[in-house]
Amino acid sequence: MRFAALTLTAVLAGCATQTPTPDPVVVYAAGSLRDALTEVARDHEARSGQKVALTFGPSGLLRERIEKGEGAQVFASADTQHPQRLAEGGGWAAQTVFVRNSLCALVQPGLPVNTANLLDNLLRADLKLGMSTPKADPSGDYALALFQKAEAVRAGSQAVLNAKALQLTGGPTSPAAPAGRNAYAWVMEQGKADVFLTYCTNAVAAQKERSGLQVVQLPAALQVGAAYGLTVRQGAPAPAAAFAKALVAEPAQAILARHGFGRP
Repeated sequence: MRFAALTLTAVLAGCATQTPTPDPVVVYAAGSLRDALTEVARDHEARSGQKVALTFGPSGLLRERIEKGEGAQVFASADTQHPQRLAEGGGWAAQTVFVRNSLCALVQPGLPVNTANLLDNLLRADLKLGMSTPKADPSGDYALALFQKAEAVRAGSQAVLNAKALQLTGGPTSPAAPAGRNAYAWVMEQGKADVFLTYCTNAVAAQKERSGLQVVQLPAALQVGAAYGLTVRQGAPAPAAAFAKALVAEPAQAILARHGFGRP
């Protein structure tokens, strides 16, 4: 861990210029980070006086916007592949994991779904299974990883789950939740899914908005972890690297942990 921290410090130092700027640090970040990172940015602004401009969305779509020329200086993705792709394309530092998450099942009120019988229920023909959009949103890719694990538990599961899963969020044409609403609570309220596979942090936030929803942990054989990758544009002003460095420091990590994220 100490070696990783030292490496991150060296990388971030190398991709920043030495001239501070009064302009805000432009941060593009995974939508699942919205609540936590908004609080982190507010704390960072209070500590440093440096403003931070946050843009949230599905990580894959954000990466595409950056590749098309949008001026993000820091990219915080819900996976490691999208930031690594930017780095491989040139102009961005090698990604580093700065926080972790995991997949949970968000379940409609009253459905008798629990950890032990989750796979049985996911395979039911009459149960509507929701997920996010793979490639556009890493949450969808993690759901596909769950389906692959299910195949090892019960032969034929992967094909059934791939065929029935509804890609309801995270895509370029996915309906947007009303302003101020949790996207997953809204999807469930609309009855679009009986069970929705999403990050545990998203599921807990949805449950806070709509208290009847159930958050079901995955059984050990189906558990899928999510590593969140961070990268900084090479040559970005020094405050961009300073904000990225702050994300792995204790004050920000404590805030992220309070929102349910795991430490790197």
